[in-house]
Amino acid sequence: MVDRMHDDPFDRGFAADLDALRAQRGRRAVLGLVGGGAAVAGGAVLLGGGGASAVARAALGACAAEIPAETGGPFPADGTNGPNVLDDEGVVRRDIRGSFAGATGRARGVPLRLVLTLQDTATCAPVSGLAVYAWHCDQLGRYSVYSDGATEANFLRGVQVSNDRGRLRFRTIFPGCYPGRWPHVHFEVYSSLADATGGSDPVVTSQLAFPRRQSMRVYRNDDRYVGSEANLNRISIGTDGVFGEDDGERQLATMSGNLSDGLTARLVVPVDV
Repeated sequence: MVDRMHDDPFDRGFAADLDALRAQRGRRAVLGLVGGGAAVAGGAVLLGGGGASAVARAALGACAAEIPAETGGPFPADGTNGPNVLDDEGVVRRDIRGSFAGATGRARGVPLRLVLTLQDTATCAPVSGLAVYAWHCDQLGRYSVYSDGATEANFLRGVQVSNDRGRLRFRTIFPGCYPGRWPHVHFEVYSSLADATGGSDPVVTSQLAFPRRQSMRVYRNDDRYVGSEANLNRISIGTDGVFGEDDGERQLATMSGNLSDGLTARLVVPVDV
């Protein structure tokens, strides 16, 4: 069964990513401002008092705060708890579905293009030259390097560097949903590729959340995702231990595409540089 969602071009430009950020945060911020006594005239937000400029920027969709910092979880393979793939040859790659550096195994599932746009929190300008290490579970909820049946693999892990538009991409699969967690992707942002592969600390560690509707469509229509539908039905994003505080509002991906041709997940990532 083919399930179709709204299709759009893969690379819509920086303005489209700003629109996604506005959609996630701008509406709520504007409503909060109006409720708090702000005036709206001719589409402009008029504020008084200390701190008004930062609030106004948030209302207009600007980057007022860094992406929420989250745990890297128990399976990062970044050297913080033993295994470290970041110093392995081949970790810098766009297609992360297969293993590398002599490891074996490949993840299989609904194709996913992951697009992150990195922005300066002060100006909302795109930031080039930042490195992102991304990792996530496979269709069965297993993490390579750690999980039974995947200890000889290092698939679904890789590093990319942001271009002059602040953008980087990974080619991967839609992750499964395992017990107790909302479907997600882990990522660490580093100041440079040398920092990412050389053992330096990340600028920020966070996670991307997937919308329930698209997640359930994947799990109901692809029999490779054994148990994911049932696991997703047992949890909400509000009860997830990572995203629960604010329902993952600032980490929720914008989705497009379809199950047969593949999905695209986009997230704007403000970073304090």
